[in-house]
Amino acid sequence: MADDKKLTTRAADFSAWYNEVIMRAELADYSPVRGCMVIRPNGYAIWEQMQRGLDGMFKEHGVQNAYFPLLIPQSFLSKEAEHVEGFAPELAVVTHGGGKELEEPLVIRPTSETIIYSMYAKWIQSYRDLPMLMNQWANVVRWEMRTRLFLRTAEFLWQEGHTAHVDEADAEAFTLTILATYRRFAEEYMAMPVITGRKTDAERFAGALRTYCIEALMQDNKALQAGTSHNLGQNFAKAFQVTFQSQGGSLDYVWNTSWGVSTRLVGALVMTHGDDNGIITPPRLAQYQVVIVPIYKSDEERATVLAAADLVHKELKSAGIRTHLDARDGMKPGAKYYEWEGRGVPLRLEIGPRDVAGGTVMLARRTGGKKQSFPTEGLARTLRLEMDSMQQELLDAARTRREQNSIRGITKASFLDFLERDGGFAYGGWCGDGKCEADIKEQTKATIRCLPDPEFQSEEKPTTCMWCGRLAITEAVWARAY
Repeated sequence: MADDKKLTTRAADFSAWYNEVIMRAELADYSPVRGCMVIRPNGYAIWEQMQRGLDGMFKEHGVQNAYFPLLIPQSFLSKEAEHVEGFAPELAVVTHGGGKELEEPLVIRPTSETIIYSMYAKWIQSYRDLPMLMNQWANVVRWEMRTRLFLRTAEFLWQEGHTAHVDEADAEAFTLTILATYRRFAEEYMAMPVITGRKTDAERFAGALRTYCIEALMQDNKALQAGTSHNLGQNFAKAFQVTFQSQGGSLDYVWNTSWGVSTRLVGALVMTHGDDNGIITPPRLAQYQVVIVPIYKSDEERATVLAAADLVHKELKSAGIRTHLDARDGMKPGAKYYEWEGRGVPLRLEIGPRDVAGGTVMLARRTGGKKQSFPTEGLARTLRLEMDSMQQELLDAARTRREQNSIRGITKASFLDFLERDGGFAYGGWCGDGKCEADIKEQTKATIRCLPDPEFQSEEKPTTCMWCGRLAITEAVWARAY
């Protein structure tokens, strides 16, 4: 472990706790380049599990992976006016290459709509080529001024999906399919409950027709936008002349979607489940789901215990359980417990001479509770049941915490009081006026996280705007956010 001093508690300083947890678990470190981070093996292993889970889900929908260039001609961005305006402050631009000034500056991709749709214009000729469904796993650069490990860095890793469709209905359906996929991943893999909904015009992606999102509530009651799915309409198709011959013989513009999640999800995992001892990794995303710690005092015991531990290790690995045997010499079992607890490993097995003699192991859960002895026979099945139970318990606990920190039917007074106390998700009526939305943000630092989908809307529909008192056209969810 990087540091064995006691962590700052979440209650004392959540931000300090977050940074210390990441450093202690060796998830990431600060880069020599301001605003960038180095993702260490422990952190990257979680990202790899996230990639595997999401990639499989995308492929269920017919999406294929591809790769597009890091460098984009600056003129490409200017073809879609709203897009370039939205990203202009965050662009990193290359002006020299090979010792010479470039004829045209190249932008390091902040996102890849422009370069991808320029290629789609070459590849798409007919309705038979549609839908075109692609995704890339890549890095992007956005020159952020205020950065925080995983949550907001100048360079980050993500996936970005880009699709082309024959009409708006097909594009809209796929946009919502991906939104549902992100929710499924967040809840089934991350054990992180989310609400889904549409972004306001002020919050939608630059150049999009509509933006949808998944929003999660962290333990400090700040919201985190965990993923977005955009119906881009025909804006980019028109800018890059992405046309196709329809079944009727006419030449039409395609309808595009784009969607992405990033390494920000690692930060979301830390803030959703961590405790004052470190991170808690949901079993489905853990690098090691089980760590085995052998316990012995003499050389004779060591040989016997290690042999038994190695056998358990091999049996669990052959059963598809990600298992690590910590057989390091010169390190006391207690120090190993401390390290693996800080790294969030879901289950720890302790094996000593008595366990070997009795054909048992001692199980300790990262989420607490008494240690339990289990027979080695049928152990893989036992541990799978334990992991399934832990996965569900983490999701249930996070959902309960979210609902306990949500308020509905807010008035201006109750909203301000709610933010002044602890904060969370605040549901209330909104008039739809952008000026009203901007005033709330300026005065409270709270933003509309989404206009919630029907499943998350309040039973009693709001009739007036909670801020200005005018007629409400919809319900909105406000929160202070990362």
